[in-house]
Amino acid sequence: MQKILPFSVVIPARMASTRLPGKPLADIAGLPMIVRVVEQALESGASEVVVATDDTRVNDAVADHGYDVMMTRVDHVSGSDRVMEVVAAKQWSAEHLVINVQGDEPLIPPTVIAQVAQLLTEHGDALVATLCEAIEDSALVFDPNVVKVVRDNTGRARYFSRAPIPWRRADFAGAQRPMLNERAWWRHIGIYGYRVRGLQRFCTLPTSVLERIESLEQLRLLENGIDIWIDEAVDAVPGGVDTPADLERVRALIAARR
Repeated sequence: MQKILPFSVVIPARMASTRLPGKPLADIAGLPMIVRVVEQALESGASEVVVATDDTRVNDAVADHGYDVMMTRVDHVSGSDRVMEVVAAKQWSAEHLVINVQGDEPLIPPTVIAQVAQLLTEHGDALVATLCEAIEDSALVFDPNVVKVVRDNTGRARYFSRAPIPWRRADFAGAQRPMLNERAWWRHIGIYGYRVRGLQRFCTLPTSVLERIESLEQLRLLENGIDIWIDEAVDAVPGGVDTPADLERVRALIAARR
């Protein structure tokens, strides 16, 4: 296996979540959630981990724990734009690898962060990389909050959707778990790795038609002919925290580990 190129992690964090306001500072076993995400990222082998926020409360919480944080503009449309502001401020080179880790993933395994950097390292012309995992519960195929991805045999993503893709012609809706043994249904894991020049290009592209329809910004890349390399995650990735129920689930998991 090729030695991983140096990479940085940027964690965008906003307080204005509609389903769970203030979630970056939600307490999880005595630590703010955003701090737990930072600590996971630091275990990945990243040369630098930076939180990007537009809220002084998040800034202060991260700084108080001794970690790197940067205040960013309040008018960013997406987390990717917020990451780009950090990249520009840090003056990272066009070939530098930057991994965008979501600020609501306090249980993300450090191994999968490193895996994304490994994908970019092994594919020297790759601009973007991400991960997926097999769907083992047929109910998740129909859940619009679970993003599905179709990938080809070369390791590239071909489409992302909130819809149940691929669609089984013969009564998919009545099928049970055994149908998933074909390993054709994959959940997209919301972690992205970029070469800086790839992120720069992404942030200059206008919002695309499919992106607006699906509310999935990664479709902007595919519509503009930019490959997204994708691999099955080496470790299971617990879902992120979007709702109060998610927060209680994560709290219970961490309490059980302790």
